[in-house]
Amino acid sequence: MTARDDMSDPNTETTDAATTDTATTDTERNAPAGPGEGRAGSGQRRPGTAALVFGAVAAILLGVVIGVVIRLPLDGHAEPDPNAVDIGFLQDMSAHHNQAVEMAGIALTRSTDTEVRTLAYDILTTQANQIGRMQGWLQMWNESAQTVEGHMGWMTDAGGHRHGGSEHTGPVDTMPGMASRDDLEALRRASSPELDTLFLSLMLRHHQGGIPMLEYAGEHAATTAVRTFSAGMAASQAAESELLTDMLTARGGTPLPLE
Repeated sequence: MTARDDMSDPNTETTDAATTDTATTDTERNAPAGPGEGRAGSGQRRPGTAALVFGAVAAILLGVVIGVVIRLPLDGHAEPDPNAVDIGFLQDMSAHHNQAVEMAGIALTRSTDTEVRTLAYDILTTQANQIGRMQGWLQMWNESAQTVEGHMGWMTDAGGHRHGGSEHTGPVDTMPGMASRDDLEALRRASSPELDTLFLSLMLRHHQGGIPMLEYAGEHAATTAVRTFSAGMAASQAAESELLTDMLTARGGTPLPLE
C-alpha cells in the first residue's frame, strides 16, 4: 500500500459534520460569548483550566481521527511517499502550533476582553485540531513526533531559508516568531488590558514567523495532502494576521519585530 492510500483528504474535515459535531460538543460548552454578549467578569463565567485542557485534547483527538482513521484517497492516482519536507514540516509545525495553543490558553482563561477571548478560543481549537492531524500522519509513516536535529533543516533549496531577515542553510535552534520564556512568563503574569495587547502582539509575530514554513511546504512537499494542508493554513493565517493587526491597533498596541 502506498503512502497515498493511507492518507486522508484534509478537505473532508469540513464535510463530515456528524464526526465533528460529536467530538467538539464538550469544547463548545467552554467557548467564550460572542460579540455583544458582554465581557468576562460581568456575569460571564470563564472556562476553568480542566475544561480548557479537555477541549484542547478533544480537538487534537479529532485531528488524529481525521488524519488516520478516515483513509480516503485524494484521487485515482498513486501518491508518492513523503519526503524530508513532508516529515520535517509536520514535526516543526506541530511544535510551532503547540506554543500558539499555549498562548491562546493563557488569554482564554485570563483575559476580560470578549473579542480577545473569542479569537483565543478559535486559535486554540483550530491549531490543536491541526496538531492532531499532523501527528496522525507522522504516526502513519512511522516517523517521530518531533525532530531532534534542530528546526527547519528541511528547507534547503535556493541557498537556504530566511529566519528573521537572515539566511540559514541548516537547522536552527529556534523557529521564527516563537515567544521566549520571558515572553510567556510576562503573558502569564499580565492582566487585561495589558494582557490583551501582549497576547495579540505575540500571536501576530508567531503567525508571521510560521508563514515561510507553510509556503515552503506548500511548494515542496511530495504528498498532495501536505501541500494542500500547508497552503490552506498559509492562507488562513495570513487572513488571521490581518485581524490580529486590526485588533492590536484598536487597543493601542504595535506589532513586534520578527526576529
